Parts: sequence; C-alpha cells; structure tokens
Amino acid sequence: MGIEDKAKNKAQDVGGKAKEAAGKATGDEDLKNEGKGDQIESAAKEAGEKVKDAASTIKNKLTGK
Repeated sequence: MGIEDKAKNKAQDVGGKAKEAAGKATGDEDLKNEGKGDQIESAAKEAGEKVKDAASTIKNKLTGK
C-alpha cells in the first residue's frame, strides 16, 4: 500500500468521523449515516490494500525476491 493511498484512506476515515459527529450533534441522520458509510468504505479499501500487500510478500518469498 503506497503512502498516498494510506493518506487518502485516512483522510476519508477522518472525514467520515467528522460527518458522523456533525450528524449526531445536529440530529441529521442522513449526514450521520453518510459519515459511517465513508468510514466503512475507507476500511474496505484499506483491507483490500493489505490483501494485495500480503499477496506480494508471499509472491516475493516464493520467488526469492
């Protein structure tokens, strides 16, 4: 996972947390749910990147690189 991807995912997660908090504070359920959705999307992207990293590590160990 590149640093740029990690930064984008973290920014999306933080933005989602801010939206969720703002939605809770104002009673705006749509904004709250949008924030939760952003956090879930960020977590899914991060998980996918971790799988790619693990696959690359395994490939490198098998090929001796």
